[in-house]
Amino acid sequence: MSSSFGTLFRVTTFGESHGAGLGAVVDGCPPRLALAAADIQAALDRRRPGQSDLTTPRQETDRVEILSGVQDGVTLGTPIGLIVRNADQRPGDYGNLDTVPRPSHADFTYQAKYGLRARSGGGRASARETAMRVAAGAIAAKLLRVRWNVEIVAWVDAVGDVAPAAVDPESVTVAAVDGNPVRCPDLAAAERFTAAIVAAKADADSVGGVVACVARGVPAGWGEPVFGKCEAQLAGAMLSIPATKGFEVGSGFAGARLRGSAHNDAFVARADGTLGTATNRSGGIQGGITNSEPIVFRIAFKPPATIGREQVTADYAGRPVTLAARGRHDPCVVPRAVPIVEAMAALVLADLAMIQAAREAAAPR
Repeated sequence: MSSSFGTLFRVTTFGESHGAGLGAVVDGCPPRLALAAADIQAALDRRRPGQSDLTTPRQETDRVEILSGVQDGVTLGTPIGLIVRNADQRPGDYGNLDTVPRPSHADFTYQAKYGLRARSGGGRASARETAMRVAAGAIAAKLLRVRWNVEIVAWVDAVGDVAPAAVDPESVTVAAVDGNPVRCPDLAAAERFTAAIVAAKADADSVGGVVACVARGVPAGWGEPVFGKCEAQLAGAMLSIPATKGFEVGSGFAGARLRGSAHNDAFVARADGTLGTATNRSGGIQGGITNSEPIVFRIAFKPPATIGREQVTADYAGRPVTLAARGRHDPCVVPRAVPIVEAMAALVLADLAMIQAAREAAAPR
C-alpha cells in the first residue's frame, strides 16, 4: 500500500476514518518558510464535513496540530509532522457490514488484497483520509505562492446531467468559489447544481459531478519527460482522490474531435516580451512540460456509493441480501472535493518546481 507521494517534496499520510485520528509527515519543505497552524487550518476548514445541508452531517472540527519541523513560525527544513484527531467517529454505524461488502465501495477489494479490512467507514479508502492531503497541500500551496507566485483555484464545474458552469479560468478567485455552499462561482449554475444535489438527497440517492482547476503563474519548464510529465503527475494525483473516475487537461476529450489545424496553439509575443500562445487548448502543458500558460484541467467524480436506499446485493458467501444503508455521507462529493483537488495540484507542482530548481542549480555556469 502506497501512502507516500512526491519525490523532493514528499508527503506520507496515515490514519483511518474511524480511528483515533489522521496524520501526515511532510518531508523536503525548504527551511525559512513562514508557516503557522492557521495557514493549514484555513484549507482544512474548507474541506471539513458538516459545512452545509449539501454535505455529510458528520461533525469534525479538524483542528490541526503541528508536531515538528516548525520553530518560531518558520520551517526548519526537517520533516513537518501534522495530526488531526477524530472526534465524531461512530464505528457502531457499520456493525451490519462484517459479512456484506457494500456496493461500489472498497470493502470487497481491500478484503481480497489484505485478507481483512477496517470495519468502520472504509478505513483508508474513506474520503476522510483526504484531510491530511489538504493539510500537506496547504504547505505546498504556500511555498508555491511565496517562492514562485503560483496561484491554484478549483471550482465545481458540473453536477449530474445539469448544464455546466461558465467560469473564466484566467480570473476566477477562491473568494468567488467560496461564495456559495456548492462552490461554483457561476451563480446561475450554482442554483442549478444545488437543486440537483437537494433532489438527489431527497430521493435518498446521490449524484456525481466535475471539478475544474487552474494553476496560474506556473513558469515554463516544469515537468519531467517522459514518465514524469506534468499532466501525467497531475492525472495520477487526481485519480488517487476517492470517487474520481476521469481526468482531462486543456481541450481534453473534446480535443479528440478536432483537426490539428483547429486545435494547435499558435505562439504570440506577449506585451512583456515573453512568448505565449494565442489559445490554450494544450492546457498549459506541451510535451509534458509547462509552457507558462495557465494549467487547466478537470476531474470527474462518481456519485457517492453510500446512499440512503436499500440495495439488493450479496454477502461475502454470495448469498443475496438486502442492505440497508447506515452511517453519514455526502449526497454529492464535489463541493468538498474542491480544496482536495487544489491540495493535490499544489503537491504535484511544488515537487516539480523543486526538481527543476535542483536541475538549474546543478547546471554549469
